[in-house]
Amino acid sequence: MALEIKQSLRMAQQLVVTPQLQQAIRLLQLSRMELTTMIQKELIENPCLEEEEEESETVKLETKEGEEESSHGEAHEQAKEADKGHEHPFDEVGLKDPEPKEPSNFDWENYLQAQDSPSGAYERNINGPAEELPPFENTVKKTETLQEHLLWQLGMTVHLTDEEHAIAEEIIGNINDDGYLMANPEEIAKGAEASPESVEAVLKKVQEFDPIGVAARDIQECLLLQARSLGGEEGELLCRIIQHHLKHLELHDYKPIAKALDVPIERVLEIEKMIHQLDPKPGRAYSNVQTQYITPDVFVTKRGDKYVVTLNEDGMPKLAVSPLYRRAILHGETVGVQAREYIQDKLRQALWLIKSIHQRQRTLYRVTQSIVKFQRDFFEKGPNHLRPMVLKDVAEDIGMHESTVSRVTTNKYAHTPRGLLELKYFFNSSLGGRGADGTASEVVKNHLQHLIAKENLQTPLSDQEIAGILKEKHNIDIARRTVAKYRETLGVLPSSRRRRKHY
Repeated sequence: MALEIKQSLRMAQQLVVTPQLQQAIRLLQLSRMELTTMIQKELIENPCLEEEEEESETVKLETKEGEEESSHGEAHEQAKEADKGHEHPFDEVGLKDPEPKEPSNFDWENYLQAQDSPSGAYERNINGPAEELPPFENTVKKTETLQEHLLWQLGMTVHLTDEEHAIAEEIIGNINDDGYLMANPEEIAKGAEASPESVEAVLKKVQEFDPIGVAARDIQECLLLQARSLGGEEGELLCRIIQHHLKHLELHDYKPIAKALDVPIERVLEIEKMIHQLDPKPGRAYSNVQTQYITPDVFVTKRGDKYVVTLNEDGMPKLAVSPLYRRAILHGETVGVQAREYIQDKLRQALWLIKSIHQRQRTLYRVTQSIVKFQRDFFEKGPNHLRPMVLKDVAEDIGMHESTVSRVTTNKYAHTPRGLLELKYFFNSSLGGRGADGTASEVVKNHLQHLIAKENLQTPLSDQEIAGILKEKHNIDIARRTVAKYRETLGVLPSSRRRRKHY
């Protein structure tokens, strides 16, 4: 069969995801902090973007001193007109932006000197010469890491040889943030070019450093190091229990421990309390992980009989198109061809970004409104009235795709009369029925927590017993294995581990 080359014409449809559409999709799933960071980055990289002034500032600029009250209202209307630029930024933004004039008698030389001086900010507020003020680096807080703390102690240890010092540095370099040694003596010996016996000897010296329990290889050794530091009879009892009776302690079986140590059970219970006071992660006190506070994306407030959704715009930069570059496009004869093409490209990017951010905010508002409508009983009566709901319910309600709802509820939080909640919290699978006729999984977890909190620790409830109680009291038909799954999700131990024997 001979091969033949020919041309043919065929029509076909193909879905193309443009860069602009990719950006809009990416904006949907960004958290509030990530969105703010991205906007700040775009403000730096795109010269056609600028942060819009607050309305009050606009009024101040456009209103001259001594004008009648009517002029204030006129300026306010101009500010509102400028704000409409978010819908059509290219046509509206920046048409009447006033340029502040430089005062004729302003002393720029002294002003710049004050700004350039590192202590200029202090000189404007604090009486006295700048030489008496602390240096700037002393005002900046820096958290000391665990490795830095250990290396500082190593530097203060003078009775080590050069070889031991090198081994100690290798050991400290293999300690994780929790304070545990993550390499065995053979690996450390290879890195330090020393013998495993030398490593073991130096390791014992490093384990004497602060915090107590550092450089342990497992949790048992970590607790032992802390118990030995206590000394005395209590320290000795602690060491013996940690070395030989952790399994009995885990099961709350105190009789074998009391018999082996030849002490009363009450004494064992006292020692158990001391063990709970030991730190299983001694290095976390030097963790450089900073606390990240959650800022709500939306507010849900009750006004009368209605729940009102309000977007949190506080601290969110409002974008506008720079009037300077807009005028450069309108008067193209003063701009070169390449410069004009560059400005046009940046303008398109700026306009699309503004439009995408507004679309994101509108979508977030509509999704939250739909959630509030479906979960009104939750807001009125509490967590036990949370309704089973899936992404499809909200998607059909607002006429969007499920993937869009999923993206816009990712890492988004709502401040509600019931507390600060992630939007994903309101989506729950249904048990014992379909849709609204069933029970939300979060409701089952809430019942489970209450039952375990009130149980008798001498005879804790088994998973099967919990399933029976849920069926009898709450009409929730649930399997034992489902109870076990939810219990593990909540971090609750099985009944055999929760049991406390009576003595």
